[in-house]
Amino acid sequence: MKAHTITYGCQMNEYDTHLVQSQLVSLGADLVDSVDEADFVLVNTCAVRGKPVDKVRSLLGQLRKTKAQRPLVVGMMGCLAQLEEGQQMARKFEVDVLLGPGSLLDIGAALESNGRFWGLQFKDELHEHIPPSPTGKLQAHLTIMRGCDHHCTYCIVPTTRGPQVSRSPDDILRELDLQLAAGVQEVTLLGQNVNAYGVDGGARLAGYPSFADLLRMVGRSGVRRIKFTTSHPMNFTEDVAAAMAETPAVCDFVHLPVQSGSSRVLRRMAREYTREKYLGHIADIKKHLANVVLATDIIVGFPGETEEDFQETLSLYDEVGFDSAYMFIYSPRPGTPSYKHFADLPRELKTERLQRLIVKQKEWSKLKNATKVGTVQEVLLRGDAHSEGFLEGHTRGNHPTVVPKAIGADGAGVYSVLIGHSTPHMLYGQILGADGQPLPEIPRLEPQAAALSSPLQMA
Repeated sequence: MKAHTITYGCQMNEYDTHLVQSQLVSLGADLVDSVDEADFVLVNTCAVRGKPVDKVRSLLGQLRKTKAQRPLVVGMMGCLAQLEEGQQMARKFEVDVLLGPGSLLDIGAALESNGRFWGLQFKDELHEHIPPSPTGKLQAHLTIMRGCDHHCTYCIVPTTRGPQVSRSPDDILRELDLQLAAGVQEVTLLGQNVNAYGVDGGARLAGYPSFADLLRMVGRSGVRRIKFTTSHPMNFTEDVAAAMAETPAVCDFVHLPVQSGSSRVLRRMAREYTREKYLGHIADIKKHLANVVLATDIIVGFPGETEEDFQETLSLYDEVGFDSAYMFIYSPRPGTPSYKHFADLPRELKTERLQRLIVKQKEWSKLKNATKVGTVQEVLLRGDAHSEGFLEGHTRGNHPTVVPKAIGADGAGVYSVLIGHSTPHMLYGQILGADGQPLPEIPRLEPQAAALSSPLQMA
């Protein structure tokens, strides 16, 4: 069997795709790079907003046409698969395999069924499963928990991923050991709400550390860089900031979604904190981490948001001084309380507010990135950038960074980089050698010369 996977959505989905890929390989499948090569295509879906759902719908339509022309098994997994909306889509587009986020280990049974297979249960064995580490990669994701016990009025995740279940610290550390043995330099701890780790259903689990102590434990493993996502402000504690400051491997980067700067809107969202409490968390973080890089999520145009509410979001952005933000127009999701009970705002109004927020974000990102010019940053370079002759990666503060390839540093690795230029969305620099001087760049052909890469044929 030749299998091809397509992933939409968050880092948790990327982790789940890797988990299922490892299962497929253990069953004898070959992983291929395109639909054209495959006889099994598995789509990992996202349901948090309407846009990724539309992308899945379009893709399934294309795959149904391919099925009409040749033998092809089509599978669908992830959050959308768990919803009635996705199940209706599966029926319409003749999907053969449907796996919810809690039934990923059923992939073998699904392929053996030789017919339609739907696995939508939340199974305990998934939390104990340790997938093999990705090979040849410097970065890896590590799930520390699944599901969510919060019920924000706009969010479908508690429905699609179920209640929070924390993985045992022993399993987390065993998986981390495998990743380190495979050469991983940076690990990102994943959860819907990592700050609530070890407190499932409102009760502290016996033998489970707090998230702050888990950071300290992971930091003692020898891993070079640690990041984590996502944090919920309701469960964030000052001890997490203290643990970050005490643990050299933990990067000075915090992604703390605020969603709105208005306490009134936050109540309608059922976020369980106020503007003032959020700002208190930011103060705690800055107290322990003077050079912290701060990122957030913001939803624009939530039902009932007034111009005054939106102005509070803009003013909070200025008060915090975020380095970056993921900004979204509110997308009503069937099955959520806000979809059932709140009237949506006009699309034009939401779009106009988003544009104003983007202007604000670019101003701050330009200002913050400019402060990195002239500094030396530790950059994990993943590999080739889009432009030939360049490498791309990110700093410990998660700043996207591009550098020219250099003699002795022309591939993936962790390097010291002198930042020479910045834009609102990117840092540009040069790789430094052990002596602190820029390494000689590998010459790049000019476009005209590149077009003549083979000997000229003279008449």
